[in-house]
Amino acid sequence: MIAVSEADIRASFVNCSKGEAKRLAVPRELAEQPWEDLDFLGWRDPAAPDRSYLVVERREGGGLIGVSMRFPSRQRGYLHRSMCSLCLTTHPSDGVSLMTARRTGPAGREGNSVGVYMCTDLDCSLYVRGAKAAVPGGRFQESLTVEEQIERLKNNLYAFLDRL
Repeated sequence: MIAVSEADIRASFVNCSKGEAKRLAVPRELAEQPWEDLDFLGWRDPAAPDRSYLVVERREGGGLIGVSMRFPSRQRGYLHRSMCSLCLTTHPSDGVSLMTARRTGPAGREGNSVGVYMCTDLDCSLYVRGAKAAVPGGRFQESLTVEEQIERLKNNLYAFLDRL
């Protein structure tokens, strides 16, 4: 992913108003992000524990798409494991959450939303590349190369964004 600025991030949101995009919390350490290892920039709102945000480059290379999402903040038992739909990493307890995003246009104004199960910490890109270790048993041994896994992650992400 290319390095982005706070202004670029705020202008990219497609499923919230300009006022909401202006007020949302943007990560402070943008300059320190591992941009070359990211397929998307994802972060949780420190002031609102049930909100998270995602910014990704458009497939065609024409700018950014930003999405505001919500997720339940309920704890599951430690023995419960779930799998992320994007990177296929499994996590115990609340390591995977159903992220829901309000749809764009008239459907979103009517309250319709779409959802996807994602790593709660939004570090899918780092798990796929091995830059962040999942808990033991969290990543399965695959016959796909890392590049093929990255392409699968991107395709899964764009499939979610297309439903918006």
